[in-house]
Formats: sequence, C-alpha cells, structure tokens
Amino acid sequence: MATLLLLGARRGEVAISELRRIGAELRKAKRYKHALEILTWMESCRKFELASSDHAAILDLITKLRNISEAEDYFGKLSTSASKKAASFPLLHYYVKARDLEKAETLMAKLQNYGLAVNPYLFDEMMKLYAATSQYKKVLAVIRHMKNSKIPLNVVSYNLWMNACAEVSNATSVEMVLKEMVNDKDIEVGWSTYSTLANIYIKYGLIQKAFEALRTAEQKLSARKRLGYSFIMTIYASLRDREGVIRLWEASKKVPSRITCVNYMCVMLCLIKVGDIGAAERVFSTWESECFKYDVRVSNVLLGAYVRNGWMEKAEKLHLYTLEKGAKPNYKTWEILMEGWVKNREMEKAVEAMKKGFSLLKFCRWRPNPAIVEAIAEHFEEEGDFENAKRYVKVLRKLNIMSLPLYKSFLRVCIDTKRAPPNIPKMMARDQIDLDDETAELIIRANEIDIVDIL
Repeated sequence: MATLLLLGARRGEVAISELRRIGAELRKAKRYKHALEILTWMESCRKFELASSDHAAILDLITKLRNISEAEDYFGKLSTSASKKAASFPLLHYYVKARDLEKAETLMAKLQNYGLAVNPYLFDEMMKLYAATSQYKKVLAVIRHMKNSKIPLNVVSYNLWMNACAEVSNATSVEMVLKEMVNDKDIEVGWSTYSTLANIYIKYGLIQKAFEALRTAEQKLSARKRLGYSFIMTIYASLRDREGVIRLWEASKKVPSRITCVNYMCVMLCLIKVGDIGAAERVFSTWESECFKYDVRVSNVLLGAYVRNGWMEKAEKLHLYTLEKGAKPNYKTWEILMEGWVKNREMEKAVEAMKKGFSLLKFCRWRPNPAIVEAIAEHFEEEGDFENAKRYVKVLRKLNIMSLPLYKSFLRVCIDTKRAPPNIPKMMARDQIDLDDETAELIIRANEIDIVDIL
C-alpha cells in the first residue's frame, strides 16, 4: 500500500495533505513501518515542506521501530525551534516510559534553556516520571515552577498534583488543590479528577467522602464515551459496592458504541470481586451471545474465579466448553489450570498444562508463578522422576527462570535416584545464582555420583 501511494505521489497524483492523513491512519492502526516509510519519503522529497508535527511523528515512529540513539540523532539534526519543540514530546515520552530519569531531566533542562518548554504537556510527562519513581516532592516542585513561569495547568497536571499531595501531605491539601482546580476558568473538572479524589479518600480511610466523590464522578460521565464507566466501576468494586458496579454497568450499556471484550472482562472481574459470581456468569452468557470471535481472555476471568474458589470440576467443564466453542487457550489459561490442579494435587494434569503453557512462551513474555514452578519440581522429586526433572531444568534454564530452590530440588532427585548430576556449580554461575550452605552440601553428596556433561 505504502509503495503504491509513493508512486502516485511521485507522479503528482497524491497531495501532501492526503499523505499526512494516510500516515496518521497507519499510525492509529499501529502499522508503524508503513507510516514511517511515507513520512521519511516526504522528508526526502524537496517539493514537500514538512510541518513540525511531521517531524514529531517521524521521531515517535523511530522510537517505536528502531533504537533510541537513532531518535536522539534525528532530534539533534532538526534545524528549527518549532520542529524541536514538537519532536521533544515523543522523545521525552520515550524516556518517561523507560524511566530514564537522567535523560529526561537533561532534555527538559535543554528545552527550558532554549525557551521551548512552554506548554503543560512536557511538564506532565516529567511529573508522571517522578510519580512513577516515588519522587512526589519533585512533582510539587514542577507545579511551583509551572506557576512561577505562568505555564497553565491542565487536568492531568492537577490530577498529578492531587496524587502527590496525597503521598506527602494529607487529604486537606488534596481538597485545596481541587478547590483551586474548580476555580480555574480554563479547566473543566471531569470524572477522572473525582475518581482520583475517591481513590485518595479510600487511601485515607474516608469512605463516605469516597462515595460522594464517586457519585459526582458518575454525574460527569460522557453519554458518548464508555472509558470512564470502567474506571469508576473498578473503584466501586474495591469498596465491595455491588450496587455501584451494577449501576455503572447498566449505564455504560446505554453508550452508543460496541461493548468490547475488555469492557465485559472489567465488569466480570468487578462482579467477582464483590462476590457475585452468578452475575458474572450472566454477563459472560451475554457476551457469548454477542461476540464475533471467541476471545479466551473473557472466559479466563470465570475460569480464574472457579479455580480460586476450589471449583475445579466447574473449571474443567468451562475449559472443555470453550474449546468446543473454538477458543484457543493462551498462557494464562494454562497457568490458571496449573494452579488449580497443583492445589488439588492432580500433578499429571498440572504437568501437562505446564507443557502446553511453555509451548506458547515463544509468542509472549509470560512467566509462570514461581510457586507453581516449584510445586511441579517437587512432584518430580516425590516421584523420583530423574528424566523429567532433568528435562524440566533444561526448559527452565532456557526461560531464565531457574532459582536456588529448583536447583536444590533437582540435586535431591539426583541423590535419591543415584543418577549422576550435571556440573551444577557451573550451571548456577551461568544463571547468576549464588550457592548457599545447603546447596553446597547437596552438591558434595551428589558428586559422589559420577559427574556427567552439563545439560
């Protein structure tokens, strides 16, 4: 598609405005490679004059597709202050996401020296970084700087300020920030602020005030956007308010847009949290009747609830039912089942689920619960199953999830079965796991058996 567009642009058949529009759509669809191809071609073509927003888009795409040093080089070569100002945001956003405090602060200092840090969005990013690294006093320092420099605060700025006050001061200081926000004629205080306030009140144990803030947040929800409903519903669930959860769910269904799988998952999780699994099952049935594709993430919500309650028969029936419906189990499905079967000491089933879960690891970054991993190792130890224990260690080492208890368990298998162990000290050194006295003693005992080659 991108190649055809560029051919048309070379012949003068596609205007720069059309290329920009298509580039924006490709970015929205996360087709970053094609979007960058279009924008870099526009940049190389002399007949097109790129806007500062185009440079910002290019830098943002470079951070997504390439490495940060290339993005930094691109930023350094921008010749106009307008382009630097626009492109500074995606660069700073990358640093914030990576929690690279040093680079973020250095960039902000440069922008301030050049007089380019004049809008609240850059300062919001810095405050997010300080909050993420628990440096709440620095959030307050940023607010003071913005005020002294006459940089207007936006909704995000106020919300971050409120959260910082909650961490370093008290609820009264938070209420003072809210009062200032309400009196700011340039700010429309919405549901997000009152949700933030509710969470702060909950933290301080001011439950009645939290409910009052939530009811105000409800009144400010959009009749056209569903996002806020899920946030507020989750807070009601944390307060174990079943009626609040159901009220928000019913209200959200009136929003004229498709209810997504994530929306269904959210309300099911909330209903389970308030102890109404029956209502969660009814929501699940509604989702089934309306879904276009069977998304196993939704059924996993119920599966997890069944397992946590010890209802393994129901969990197994649901699992088989979803398979019949065409669902494809993901790593989370197998982890949930592994947990249930381990608790029930149905270890053969747990081992089989583990194998299926591990087979999916090349497609994701999931790592199983360490307690479950150790329970399966203990099963091989109890069974005296050297071959499976050996294979298990090999798989776990490839996944970089070996631990000291797992090595101890494997050594005990070697000793009990009188099977020669591999070179455990060398393996542990490679895995960067330190020996303790117990492991050293086990190695001495195991080494009375002939050492074999490393796994």
